[in-house]
Amino acid sequence: MRGDTKPRERTGGPEPAPSPVRHPVVVPTAGPPPRAERRLNRSARFLGRHLLREFRVIVAEPVRTLVRRGLSGVLLAVFTAVAVLTLHQVDQSGTGATLVRLTSHVRGDIPLPLVLLRTPLSLFVPARDMPALPGIPVLFLCVALAQLVLGRTRTIVVAYAVSLAGTLSARVMIAAGPRWWGLPPEAAQVIDTGASAAVVGLFAHIATVKRAPVLFLCAVTPTVLRSIHKPNLAGREHLVAITVAVLLGLLATRRDRAPRDGRGPA
Repeated sequence: MRGDTKPRERTGGPEPAPSPVRHPVVVPTAGPPPRAERRLNRSARFLGRHLLREFRVIVAEPVRTLVRRGLSGVLLAVFTAVAVLTLHQVDQSGTGATLVRLTSHVRGDIPLPLVLLRTPLSLFVPARDMPALPGIPVLFLCVALAQLVLGRTRTIVVAYAVSLAGTLSARVMIAAGPRWWGLPPEAAQVIDTGASAAVVGLFAHIATVKRAPVLFLCAVTPTVLRSIHKPNLAGREHLVAITVAVLLGLLATRRDRAPRDGRGPA
């Protein structure tokens, strides 16, 4: 038996070592992002697109127009700033103050025809309770942007329309008396001059026409909040001017969109 076993051991050789068992490696796959993350990503892309579009229509395109047209593209803004500074300087002397008062001061207790005659010049007379020089850069920027975006004629029409709407609404509020939306009788003695209603109205009109919510938030919303917080004559006129400017912007947008949509008059 021993002799038979050794040949078999030499013939068969050593037994093979057992091979290790290999377990499959599971690689984790990235699943879809959570719903909140997807919403955040969509919101970020939406906000980025709209900010880029607003930068293009409010900054890039007006700058290109200014480069192409030169000083003539902001000539109305230059004239407005010079007129305000000139009338402010004239108003510093006794004779000049009398001349400014007789030609541009608007109040609620003077006849309406005289108000209509004085309103255009009253836009260039700085308000008594506001310094003239700090407001010049804002005035220049507003009128320049409006001329580059809207054109010279439309800028003048909108500025005058919103200012006149504010002045006329003030007379109605004074006549209504000190109720919820009215004004006390002493408001009729307040001198109503300055371009603040025209400035905020132009910003609101541009933001409406160009669908620029950031411009509206930065240039119009503070005036709205300040007017609500301090409901005086100027604040009420600013709210009316903003409302009229937005309505004019919506009408202009609808009129411009109608030919492109094929809904024009037959």
